[in-house]
Amino acid sequence: MDRLPAPARQLLTGRCSSFLTMAHIRITEASGIPLLGSLYFGIIDRGTNILQVRPSCGCNLNCPFCSVDAGPESKTRATSYEVEMEYLLGAVEEIARFKGEGVECHIDSPGEPLMYHRLPELVAGLRGIDCVSTISLQTNGTLLDEAKIAALESAGLDRINFSLHALDPAIARVLAGVDWFDIDQVTEAARTVARSRIDLLIAPVYIPGINDAEIPRLIRFAQECGAGKRFPPLGIQKFEHYRYGRSPKGVKAQSWWQFFNRSIKPWEEESGLVLRLDAKRDFGTVRRPFVPLAFSKGEKVTVEIRAPGWIHGEMLGVARNRVVSVYNCEKESGQVRVKIVSTKHNIYTGMPV
Repeated sequence: MDRLPAPARQLLTGRCSSFLTMAHIRITEASGIPLLGSLYFGIIDRGTNILQVRPSCGCNLNCPFCSVDAGPESKTRATSYEVEMEYLLGAVEEIARFKGEGVECHIDSPGEPLMYHRLPELVAGLRGIDCVSTISLQTNGTLLDEAKIAALESAGLDRINFSLHALDPAIARVLAGVDWFDIDQVTEAARTVARSRIDLLIAPVYIPGINDAEIPRLIRFAQECGAGKRFPPLGIQKFEHYRYGRSPKGVKAQSWWQFFNRSIKPWEEESGLVLRLDAKRDFGTVRRPFVPLAFSKGEKVTVEIRAPGWIHGEMLGVARNRVVSVYNCEKESGQVRVKIVSTKHNIYTGMPV
């Protein structure tokens, strides 16, 4: 422990040990809960040819920099969600048809997507949708083994974005937030992915003062293991503070100028790799029309409460075939009049009026 950076030692000694019992909601077509409108599950459309596909939201890690405070030691999460696969595929097919040819389905989650027990079937189902050309997956890698990688490969998965933040075993455990984290198992899974037909992209979050020395090691690891056959080998992410997330004590987020000029640029010069990624050049991302908004900001609408929200004090309402996250909601059923406060990316939030 003495050899860890000081901020990492603080994380290790300051770990939370409280656990919350979460409600688990299974979202089916019969549930009456739509798959557009929520940040937590379903489909997110950000106005490009990429659709974020979120089949569930559980997580097995307690990363101290988690943007959404997910994991078994979460202080704020009240509910987990799991979407019926057939229901999800039907919604993706409809939206992909609206988007047109060349859609990428990126399977992610505010947690760990591999906790979805029908993931290979989901990938195979997405592969069968005419307008879908690329299927990618975000994962922390802890649940990957040879059998699962082979199943995902056979199903037609194109790329895995591997959330790997350190190679030093002690720092890696701290950044995973669990004592059982095994860096050898995770790196072996990454190598197995690289040997398969699935492309591997190493996607660390750079946390200033904690994993500075680890990023160059991860760059070399990506080069050595054969990442990036068709896509870039690395996608280094900038640490940010989020309202409902976790932030390591004493860590300050960089500006984008600092991130690119003081961090990315020196790593590029040292490695000889292009680390500042371009969405269009590197991933074929292009603008596409948004699914039309169902509400306008400031509009008042009546929603039907259908399920508890993801955080305490939140409920999920439904109106116009969209989910609306209603904050500070005291009603657990029935109708609530709300004012829409945000509609960005077809994600709707409201407050009771």
